[in-house]
Amino acid sequence: MRKVDCVIVGGGSAGMSCAVAIARFGIKDILMIEREKELGGILNQCIHHGFGLHIYKKECTGPEFAQLLIESVKKYHIDIKLDTTVINITEGKKVTYVNEDEGVVEVQAKAIVMACGCMERSRGMISIPGDRCGNVLTAGTAQRYLNIDGYMCGKRVFILGSGDIGLIMARRMTLEGAKVLGVAEIMPYSNGLSRNIVQCLEDFNIPLYLNTTVTRIIGHPRLERIELSSVDENLRPIKDSEWSVAVDCLLLSIGLLPDTSLLNKLNVERDPQTRSVAVNETFEMSLSGFFACGNVLQVHDLVDDVYLEAEVCGREVARYLHDGFVDEEMVHVCAGENVAHVVPQRLRKENMQDDCRFSFRVKKPMRDCILRIRSGENILREVKKRVMLPAEMEKLDLEKSMLMGAKDLVFEVKEDV
Repeated sequence: MRKVDCVIVGGGSAGMSCAVAIARFGIKDILMIEREKELGGILNQCIHHGFGLHIYKKECTGPEFAQLLIESVKKYHIDIKLDTTVINITEGKKVTYVNEDEGVVEVQAKAIVMACGCMERSRGMISIPGDRCGNVLTAGTAQRYLNIDGYMCGKRVFILGSGDIGLIMARRMTLEGAKVLGVAEIMPYSNGLSRNIVQCLEDFNIPLYLNTTVTRIIGHPRLERIELSSVDENLRPIKDSEWSVAVDCLLLSIGLLPDTSLLNKLNVERDPQTRSVAVNETFEMSLSGFFACGNVLQVHDLVDDVYLEAEVCGREVARYLHDGFVDEEMVHVCAGENVAHVVPQRLRKENMQDDCRFSFRVKKPMRDCILRIRSGENILREVKKRVMLPAEMEKLDLEKSMLMGAKDLVFEVKEDV
């Protein structure tokens, strides 16, 4: 059995950034496993601009950003297994993978980093009624078909959900000659970044229908028509509000879920709010030596944020392999009023080197509000915010000195009255 210092599962932006950070701190025996035939992950099919502004101080396409990361990985001579699938991980840090050249291989690691990204929610996950017909696709699948494989998915397109991938595909399909008839969003606000609403919908006169969802899919063997309905405050379709649109393609942009399937057999603490694992200030799970970063931990808006999070994770993995961590009582971090989730969910104060960066989202759009972090009745920090949106991840640094004596932390957002 081969023994390595660290196995990284996933060769996208998180996996590569983490690997480079680990290597930079002196860990040499690193194995990165990627199931696709090339590194880069989802970046390879994101041919639009908007990547790298924070990291590289220039605007890149997804493949350009991926190539810059690949060049950094190559400098450290990291062992990479492409076209390779991890099929099992044990609590003893044994990783089993399979590929065409080696067959089934087992590796013993000292640390494991999960950087395997997220997956799209499908039609079955939200149970849209109607016929089971062709050309009902997730937006990411359509993006791969068009940008990598060169296939147009339809000429009359409708998009359900206003997530960023759906918005970007509305523009992309329009540029390729399709007629995008609209985007329906069940919530009273968009779930995409503001810049994507402007650049992908408003600039192309594509209508956005809020408080609206698809209530029936019609067609055999391929999609012919969809039925849409307005929804009430409980997100239930309103009777007699139905209207139909003739389409030959329906794209679903209805959310992303962290892909934690490889951890299902392990006894790791989960966070129902992120639908992923819970981690501490070092991005370590409840199992010692298991780490997570990137979209497998929490779904990000920007790849630059994924890069930075994975870089910190890599630094902490190297510290774990060199010296280990201090085992002490945890400070629990909770999502309070109007906050959907907070990462990390646990803190060990003695392991913090300086400050800790928290990432969180609000539950609803808010204006003129106050972000408050408190421990019991003691307010540690308050920040006034003009606008906070569920589509945009918020980040806040908290200094180690502020946590002395704290037993728990609560993040809450309230209107500034």
